[in-house]
Amino acid sequence: MLHSTAVPLTDNVVAVTVPADGGWLGILRTATAGLAARLRFAGDKIEDLRIAVDEACAMLLVIAPPGADLHCRFEIGETELGVVVSAPADARRKLPEASAFAWKVLNGLTSRVEAEQTADRATIRLVTELPHP
Repeated sequence: MLHSTAVPLTDNVVAVTVPADGGWLGILRTATAGLAARLRFAGDKIEDLRIAVDEACAMLLVIAPPGADLHCRFEIGETELGVVVSAPADARRKLPEASAFAWKVLNGLTSRVEAEQTADRATIRLVTELPHP
């Protein structure tokens, strides 16, 4: 069953789950841009964040098994917005090496990038400073 859900978990956390299929990434791009606009990010910073989330999701799609879901969690802190994307991982596939171009892109678009891959799950965390009031 194909589905998309957006669940506000608290006032500061929103979670969106979509099938791990490139056709569904538009929902995550739109959610990212909408939330960034609501948080008063400048136009270029909204685009940077949207591209970063799209790139992180694309990296996860390559290693996710068929039929998996892609989870995206937006965590609004006092000074930072954290975007955590994760998906089940096929044990035979790995995230790109730290020296890969994709990581350079993510590091250039966000304040900080963290990644973790276990035997059955991969997670990428993007952190961006919130705009100053």
